[in-house]
Amino acid sequence: MRVLGVNAIFHDPSAALVVDGRIVAAAEEERFSRRKHGKRPVPFSAWEPPEKAARWCLREAGLEPGDLDAVAYSYDPRLVEQGVRGHDDQWEHLRTLYAQRAPFFLAAALPGLDPGIVRFVPHHVAHAASAALAAPDPGEGDVLVLDGRGEIHSHLAGTYRGGHLSPLHAQRLPHSLGLMYEELTDHLGFLRSSDEYKVMALASYGEPRFLDEMREHVRATGDGGFAVDRIDWGALAKARAPGDEWTEDHAALAASVQIRLEEVLCDLAGWLHRRTGSRRLTLAGGVALNCVANSRLAETGPYEEVWVQPAAGDAGTALGAALHVAQRAGDRIEPMPGAALGRQWDEPELAAWLDTARIPYEHPDDLAATVADALARDQIVAWFQGRSEFGPRALGHRSLLAHPGHAENVERLNAVKGREQFRPIAPMVAVEDAAGIFEGPLPSPYMLFVHRVRPEWRDRIPAVVHVDGTARIQTVARDDEPLVADLLRAFRARTGLPVLVNTSLNTAGRPMVDDPRDALECFGSAPVDLLAIGPFVVRRREVFAR
Repeated sequence: MRVLGVNAIFHDPSAALVVDGRIVAAAEEERFSRRKHGKRPVPFSAWEPPEKAARWCLREAGLEPGDLDAVAYSYDPRLVEQGVRGHDDQWEHLRTLYAQRAPFFLAAALPGLDPGIVRFVPHHVAHAASAALAAPDPGEGDVLVLDGRGEIHSHLAGTYRGGHLSPLHAQRLPHSLGLMYEELTDHLGFLRSSDEYKVMALASYGEPRFLDEMREHVRATGDGGFAVDRIDWGALAKARAPGDEWTEDHAALAASVQIRLEEVLCDLAGWLHRRTGSRRLTLAGGVALNCVANSRLAETGPYEEVWVQPAAGDAGTALGAALHVAQRAGDRIEPMPGAALGRQWDEPELAAWLDTARIPYEHPDDLAATVADALARDQIVAWFQGRSEFGPRALGHRSLLAHPGHAENVERLNAVKGREQFRPIAPMVAVEDAAGIFEGPLPSPYMLFVHRVRPEWRDRIPAVVHVDGTARIQTVARDDEPLVADLLRAFRARTGLPVLVNTSLNTAGRPMVDDPRDALECFGSAPVDLLAIGPFVVRRREVFAR
């Protein structure tokens, strides 16, 4: 069964290809269009299909649109006809109309595609499948989906047995934990449906002075669902204009909402576990990108194992929809092989890009050693290797790397990327070294949990320690990432530190670098000392010395 999954309806449009139960490719449209999040989540953009991502997925497998057996679209407009009215009710008819016409939009974007093979998959079912069917031992265990909204719900709790989903509860709109967090994001002067992670970072700077008020307005209902009352944010903290300085009230409000989100999430997971007794929980939906909440659930919740889809946001629904349709057709689903599901270039192709750019470059005998030398000298390295990541995290394929032992590298990297200075930067660490430095759920290969930095290490790696003493780590296993493992070992041999700073290779407001042109443009426009692109190295001093 050859199934193309498509996410287009809200934001982060994406495509994924599953062939005979195996995930072949997955990519977000933003990596091709260079437009952050692909598009804004407004009803009148709902018609736009991720045509560039879809075409690439097909090329990666050597397929034409006419070769597909099914296209799985991660939204079912038929559910809306049952009676939903969310926060933007006046526009719902337009979104629904565009979704109904999606087969024809896709056929126009992919000539040769039969619109009759398009299958609508409910949004939260697609989210659920992206977690439970992509996890190790796919199709077994509980699943919890929380996001802003789908067709008529904002939440799904269920359990998988033998690859089949049994829904146990779904929360109807307008009650939504995701929309509540989006509203706070907007109130704090950030871009909603985009900058929620900034609110999570800001929360670490505040005292939860408004927690009692949040507990009144946001509560679990005891039946697997929750209620979110309308909140007068301005009565708690004055709205912040974009670009203004944040205040103690802003941080306190962020901290209060963050803690209440964690509490309700734990309540929902507890209810689900009491119903099923499962040992494993999988998570998806935009709320599942809240790594602080994930960590609290993993450490205090009832489940032995918590697995989070790396592309937990709407981009992941393209993958989930494809997996759902393939499983329903009888294919045996293979676990997700990792997040590196995007584009890659071989050595001759990369050399051709560099030759075209007419810049000097080297081909070192030992790339890891060469890059480790630069990092040990406190240089910033742009790291472009292998297939690009699917999802919002840089995981050692499209990364900016730096020395973790210098506290000023937080400000330095945030300046390079054009980010707010209150935001932390993250570490990568060999999986065998992680437990001696960090406390929390291990392994953590996808940067989806936060970990406490052990006291004896905080002064040794200050660049990756957040204000609350935590770090969002990526553990690196040699079997999965041999080149990154070699780099970590080489850096440790030079500095005694088994940790590197790892943040995404992009600048503020731009999608993560994906192709060689993106890498060269980022390298040329930001004060990065060295670009490691495939087996080649480009040094800034040599490029700009001429």
